[in-house]
Amino acid sequence: MGGLAVIARQLGHQVSGSDQNVYPPMSTQLEQQGITLMEGYRAENLDSKPDLVIIGNALSRGNPEVEAVLNQGLRYVSGPQWLAEHVLQGKWVLGVAGTHGKTTTTSMLSWILEHQGFKPGFLIGGIPLNFGISARLGESDFFVIEADEYDSAFFDKRSKFVHYRPRTAILNNLEYDHADIFPDLDAIKKQFHHLVRTVPGEGLIISPETDDNINDVLTMGCWTPVAKTSINSNSQWNAQLINSDGSKFDVIMDGQTQGCVEWPLTGRHNVYNALSAIVAAKHIGILPKDAIAALGQFKNVKRRMEVIANIPALSGAEGNGVTVYDDFAHHPTAIQTTLDGLRKQVGQERIIAIVEPRSNTMRLGVHTQTLAESLDNADLAIIYQPEALGWNLSELKKYAGNIEICASLDDIIAKLKFEARYGGHFVLMSNGSFGGIYQRLQDELR
Repeated sequence: MGGLAVIARQLGHQVSGSDQNVYPPMSTQLEQQGITLMEGYRAENLDSKPDLVIIGNALSRGNPEVEAVLNQGLRYVSGPQWLAEHVLQGKWVLGVAGTHGKTTTTSMLSWILEHQGFKPGFLIGGIPLNFGISARLGESDFFVIEADEYDSAFFDKRSKFVHYRPRTAILNNLEYDHADIFPDLDAIKKQFHHLVRTVPGEGLIISPETDDNINDVLTMGCWTPVAKTSINSNSQWNAQLINSDGSKFDVIMDGQTQGCVEWPLTGRHNVYNALSAIVAAKHIGILPKDAIAALGQFKNVKRRMEVIANIPALSGAEGNGVTVYDDFAHHPTAIQTTLDGLRKQVGQERIIAIVEPRSNTMRLGVHTQTLAESLDNADLAIIYQPEALGWNLSELKKYAGNIEICASLDDIIAKLKFEARYGGHFVLMSNGSFGGIYQRLQDELR
């Protein structure tokens, strides 16, 4: 929604918006764009009688502003529909879908196009550091978009990505997620099939060779060429790892090496993300070697294993200091792949994962065993149990012996201050503000 506000502003509209909790980095970005922010939902926020209200999918009937829109007869639309009608029409849309990696892959692809002078428009669910902004209208016929399977609005239960009609579609992966709106995995597969139905026959679909769920979707019906990707295998597009942590790998197309990606990112998931972005770029005419050169200058997205502090060792401490990371974790697989990449990078150095199970799926307790197992690469995993969570996190201890449960942020910080004497890597994993722990922890450790 913040990205849509930015694009609407760039189109010349006067823009304001409401949210329950407005916090950086999005709040900072919006203020810099001259967009008025209103914290909380109130009917009075609509006193200006806006020409159009774009309603986000987090809002339902009963919300004071939603009720005011309906009662006053104001024009309203979902975000995806507004984007499709006012921005994407006539564009070559490159859409990035999947349970994991959408934001990072969309950022990579946008940067490749930018690096090659295409000046694309984009809409990304985070702030890529190469751009410093999550969305822009662009100056070309190309638009790169993070294509989410979540529903569009309370009045439109289709997945967002059905509106976007991409010509180039990346299907990164597919797992069960969004348990608040999808009853099972098959329901999500059906939505992905709807997306596949919208990709033209002269377009391109890009997917991993070994993802069984994506393959199931494609067998439901596919009318578009499919480019397959793999790691250390023999698909049409293959990444041959040189460093096991994914920080260096060769890109191979049809058995021919196209070049070598060497960058600060780690993890097999990011290798797949990069490979998909390279293939998508080739679809619009960018040579793999040029895409590889661009990725060598890629800076990751804010809150994707972003190093937010390097704390030197205190006098008398046993360790070599602490590195603090901010990671936008929302699903056990994302946690597992992130920690696996970090483990391969840092070897035997201590890793402590601090997790706020904030996404709707994790709050419902759907992934109890898989969440516990996803933390296997951490020496210690601290899980935050707020009062309103709705399930007892102590169940996680049945499946892993490295887990501690904390009921308050004060307890978490006290525990981390104790652990800091031994040094290591502290990874804060949440898709929200985590109660402001990021700055508090840095202040306490210093």
